Amino acid sequence: MAKISNPNAADPVDTSRYSFHVNDRFYQSLLQDVPRWDKNGSPVDSAVTAECQALLFREARLIDTGQFDEWLELFASDGLYWVPHVRGGGDPRHEVSLAFDDRRRLEDRLARLRTGVAYAQIPPSRTCHLLGNLEVWDGGRPSEVLVRSTFIIYEFRTSSQRALPGWYGHRLRKQNGEWKIVLKQVNLLLSDQGLENMSFVL
Repeated sequence: MAKISNPNAADPVDTSRYSFHVNDRFYQSLLQDVPRWDKNGSPVDSAVTAECQALLFREARLIDTGQFDEWLELFASDGLYWVPHVRGGGDPRHEVSLAFDDRRRLEDRLARLRTGVAYAQIPPSRTCHLLGNLEVWDGGRPSEVLVRSTFIIYEFRTSSQRALPGWYGHRLRKQNGEWKIVLKQVNLLLSDQGLENMSFVL
């Protein structure tokens, strides 16, 4: 990946507009989580679990109701939305991803949807997210947790409907008293099969 200079060097923490944080260190950190999703981690207290569950339920509602600007605000400035093609994740540096969007690319995605002329979303998909089997573990980094949950996404568009099952891996970080999404990894059960029109938010 080509290196992108930081034109906003006065504010090196805010990565919401630029992708200079997507570097070797970023990928190494991301890949550390891949094997952890299938293992039991150190549990957190019930209050933290309840807060994380509330965040994931709110995220699902915002997507289903089309409140995408509010959904984007759930992400940290260095957050990532990742839909692997390889089951369980793989290595996005060498393998295809169905989506690999940092904060800036998510903003681009939503801007296209707002134009009303994004062909793959005319008419827009209607979705219903069902979440379950939520587990919360210590994230191994300050103020961070890992959340694994299962999902079924029902999509209706142009007189047809389908169900997409799988599991989510969320890494959340507490910032200024609020949980933010650092990683949303969407692991579709049929990720390595032929999938039509994956242009909506999963």
